[in-house]
Amino acid sequence: MVNRLAGKVALITGAAGGIGLETTVLFLREGASVLMLDISEPALERAVAKVHELVPDLKSPQFVKTKKCDVSKESDVAAAMESLDEHGGLDIMFNNAGIMHAEDDDAISTSERIWDLTQAINVKGVWFGCKHGVLSMRRHKKAKGSIINTASMVALMGAATPQLAYTASKGAVLAFTRELAMVHARENIRFNSLCPGPLNTPLLQDWLGDDLQKRHRREVHFPMGRFGEAIEQANAVLFLASDESSFVTGQDFVVDGGMTKAYVTGEGPPTAAPKNNVS
Repeated sequence: MVNRLAGKVALITGAAGGIGLETTVLFLREGASVLMLDISEPALERAVAKVHELVPDLKSPQFVKTKKCDVSKESDVAAAMESLDEHGGLDIMFNNAGIMHAEDDDAISTSERIWDLTQAINVKGVWFGCKHGVLSMRRHKKAKGSIINTASMVALMGAATPQLAYTASKGAVLAFTRELAMVHARENIRFNSLCPGPLNTPLLQDWLGDDLQKRHRREVHFPMGRFGEAIEQANAVLFLASDESSFVTGQDFVVDGGMTKAYVTGEGPPTAAPKNNVS
């Protein structure tokens, strides 16, 4: 299908890489305009150059823009949202920015500084995006809107590897996303949480080493025998952003290759993974 988001204006946080960048590419290919937000201006410059390479022919009035934004600061989020007023306001919000700090540990070892930093970005940042997304939609009298918040499968199940601040933050995202879905249902503003499973990233590859697939099966439950790819998450976001999901709201949309449903994981070679657009 093409033009699933034709004429829509989207804002994506954490857009300079990974799921955010893959989603940007898909949204643009489906006819949306996108404002890419990230904390790093150099990363945004590299990302938008890649976007223009992959989506070279934007059709007027379609656009892609970038803006530096610290999502933990409400003034930054509000200013980014207000910059869309000249384009008719927001239709789709993807609150994707988040951190998992290297010093995040268990209840004993995690410092208050790391706890507060994680909650400020992962919880307050998503709240600010939701708040100012709704205000933009109301300001421009939108008949419908879609807001997607990145949570995680760790908000749904426990893990013996401690990352307490991160897990707590993603549980909060699930809870308030459900509540916002109910509060704004009669405005036809839909709220859903994306719950990714572990993603195949360079950092993860470095940690696993050369014996990647063997360690997949030995150390973690992977029903499909592999980690997920960013493009697989982006495709889920595209569905939640489009009118195809018009009756989907308040959901914990899990994209984890079956990991949260696994009691015993089967043996065998891994399934084939799709290719990301960006890498």
